[in-house]
Amino acid sequence: MTAVDLFDIPLLFILLAIVAFLYASVGHGGASGYLALMSAFAFPVTFMKPTALVLNILVSGISFYFYYREKKFKWNLFYPFAITSVPFSFLGGYLTVPTFYYKIILATALIFAVMRLLGFLGKTKEEITPVNIYLALFVGAVIGLLSGLIGIGGGIILSPVILLLGWGTMKETAAVSALFILVNSISGISGFLLKGGLLPESSLPLIGIVFIGGFFGAYYGSKKFNTLVLRNVLAVVLSIAIYKLYVTA
Repeated sequence: MTAVDLFDIPLLFILLAIVAFLYASVGHGGASGYLALMSAFAFPVTFMKPTALVLNILVSGISFYFYYREKKFKWNLFYPFAITSVPFSFLGGYLTVPTFYYKIILATALIFAVMRLLGFLGKTKEEITPVNIYLALFVGAVIGLLSGLIGIGGGIILSPVILLLGWGTMKETAAVSALFILVNSISGISGFLLKGGLLPESSLPLIGIVFIGGFFGAYYGSKKFNTLVLRNVLAVVLSIAIYKLYVTA
């Protein structure tokens, strides 16, 4: 797909900006949303994975900047996941998996996360507890591998895990997820490029659109939204991703 083809799809630009806004507001990069949209618009698989990772790096970087500036980032909550996620994300970026299977597996996992966030399977913990290092290392490895395989940063899975285990507040989770997505996306695309993959030049027009949506989403998410709003926004974001993943599988 060429840059000219992209400009023939104004609806895609609008939807990408909305996805970037929603995801950035909760510290996410938006890769699962970008992948779902690109799949719905019949983009080739060779275009989707590297493009989603590049957009992910951009938006998660913006999001992390705003949350870090608001002093929401906790290093002790970040590093146990990152230690294992980064190398496994690189491995996942190097490997390939059939599109149908990764979409179904990811969508199924996200259903559980949404149900927990909405209280159907129990409420998120109000009391913050210390991170279980060994469990965090394991979770980081699993999310990292999945992230690299399908071209996401993993924050959409990490956020519910942190909240449900009571390891961080909503905004601390958003800050940690943003940096987690950033480093995983860089690692994943590095593995992709090492294998001989190429970054499509025709994806460049999408960067400006996603930057605008991500900038305003991160700004309002880090400053204006209260915890309840962020939790509901995250549930909506996850639900959109589930729907898109199933219908495009």
